[in-house]
Amino acid sequence: MSNVRTINLKNACRALERSADKETRWRPAFHLSPMTGWLNDPNGLCQIGATHHVFFQYSPFDVKPGLNYWGHYTTEDFVTYQYHEPGLCSDEKFDCHGVYSGSALEADDTLYVFYTGNVLQRDDPDYDYITRGREHNTIRAESKDGIHFEKKEVLLYNRDYPADVTCHVRDPKVWKHGDSYTMVLGSRRKDDVGEILVYRSSDLKDWKLANRVTSETPFGYMWECPDCFTLDGVRFLSFSPQGVDAQDWKYNNIYQSGYCRLEGDLYGDYELKPFREFDHGFDFYAPQTYLDQQGRRILIGWMGMPDCDYGYPEREYGWTNLLTIPRVLHQRDGRIFQEPLPELQKLRGEELHMTVQDSAEQKTDFVYEAEILNTAGEEMEVQFGTDGRITWKDGFLSLAFGESGQNRPLRRVPLEKLENLRIFCDTSSIELFANDGEAVFTSRFYADAAASQLTVLSAQAEVTLWKLHPIQIENCFSNKEEIGRASCRERV
Repeated sequence: MSNVRTINLKNACRALERSADKETRWRPAFHLSPMTGWLNDPNGLCQIGATHHVFFQYSPFDVKPGLNYWGHYTTEDFVTYQYHEPGLCSDEKFDCHGVYSGSALEADDTLYVFYTGNVLQRDDPDYDYITRGREHNTIRAESKDGIHFEKKEVLLYNRDYPADVTCHVRDPKVWKHGDSYTMVLGSRRKDDVGEILVYRSSDLKDWKLANRVTSETPFGYMWECPDCFTLDGVRFLSFSPQGVDAQDWKYNNIYQSGYCRLEGDLYGDYELKPFREFDHGFDFYAPQTYLDQQGRRILIGWMGMPDCDYGYPEREYGWTNLLTIPRVLHQRDGRIFQEPLPELQKLRGEELHMTVQDSAEQKTDFVYEAEILNTAGEEMEVQFGTDGRITWKDGFLSLAFGESGQNRPLRRVPLEKLENLRIFCDTSSIELFANDGEAVFTSRFYADAAASQLTVLSAQAEVTLWKLHPIQIENCFSNKEEIGRASCRERV
C-alpha cells in the first residue's frame, strides 16, 4: 500500500497532527484521545507478544466523522504508549470513503485485520444510503510487524450478503473456533430489523454464511459492532443496537451498547436472553473486547455518543472524543461485571484517606481515582467537579450534572444495595464502577477546575483518594516522509 494516494493521505494526516496543540483545555491525562480531529470506535484490539494494539476510528480533518483512518496506539504496560502512523487509510476503490470498524486476529505469524470499506455511490439518483447508493465491503489486510499493512482484499461485497438485508452490513469481528474461523457482522434488514450475520471459513479468505441471529421480537433497526465471547463457560453476544425506544431508566441514550447471554448454538439453534446495557452513562458506545495472554477478556469503548445534542467544548480546539479506560470482564450469575484494568494502579501517586461521618469534603484537581466503601450501607451522595452528583437512594444509583454536563442531565439504574464505588475522574470525564463493576456509568463533563472538589455525604464511609499520573505518549513516526502530488481534500 505504497501508492501515491496512501502516501498523501498519511502525510496530510501527519501535517495536521504536527500543527495541532496537544495541551489544549480538556485534554485527558490518562485516556487516549485523537491528536487532532475526531475519534470514535475502538478497532482491532489485540495483544501480539508483549504489545497491546489499540486501533480506533480516526477522522483527522474535522471534529465530525469524515474520511476515516484507523488510528493506532500500542502499549506494553498501559502507562507508556506509542503513537503510530495510521494503520489503514481509504486508498482503494473498495474503501474510498472510509475504512470503517473491524477487528484483528493473529495467525501464521501474521496480523490480519478485518474491516468495512465504505463507498458512497453519489451517481445513483435514487440513493438513500440505506437500500441503495452505498457499499459496505468486508475487507482483509495483513501485517508482519503490526504497524504497516498491505494486501488489502475484499472478502464479501454487498451482493454476497443475504438479499433481504440493506446496504448496512459492517464491523466484522473474527476469531478462531476449533479448526475454523468465525466472523460476525452487524446488519440492518430491509424490514428495519437488526440482526447479526454469522460466517465461517477454513482459510480466512472464503467465507460462507452459517447463521443469522436476532432477537425473538424486533429490537432496533440496526445492530452494530457485534462481538461474541465466553466468560467462565457462559457465552455472550455483544452488540450496539440502534432504534431502541427508551423505557423508564433503560435505553435513555440515542443508541445503546450491551449484551445478551447466548444459549444454544451460534451456528444453529440458539436463544438470546434479555439485553443488558454495558454502561448507563451518557457517553459510551461501540465497545470491543479481546483476549490477552493472561486469559483476561479486556473491553475498551468509545467515550462519546453519535447523533446526540450533548456539548463537546473541546471541539473548539480541533479535537474531540476519548476511549474509555480498559476494563476486565467477569461474569456472575449470567451478568457481566467490569473491573478497571489492574495495571492502571501504576498511575497512582499521592494518597489521601478520609473517614466520613455524615460528610467529608476534599478539594481536588481534575485527575484522580477514588475508592469509597459504604460501610453503613445507607443512602449516599457524592458531589464532584462543580455540579456533578452520584446518588444512591430509594434503590437507584444515579449520575447527574448541572451546567458542567453540557446537556447531560440524569441517568440512573436500579441497584438493590451499594457496597462500594470506584471513580476515575479525568480532565473532562468520569467513569464510575459500583459494587465491583455491577453497574457502570461513563460520561464527559466540563467543570471549572478552580472549584473542583470531592464531597461525600453518608452516615459512614471510608474514602481513599489517589492523584493519578498522566500516561506517557511517544510519537513513533519515520523521519523520512514521501511527498505525493495529490491533495487530500475529500470529506464524506
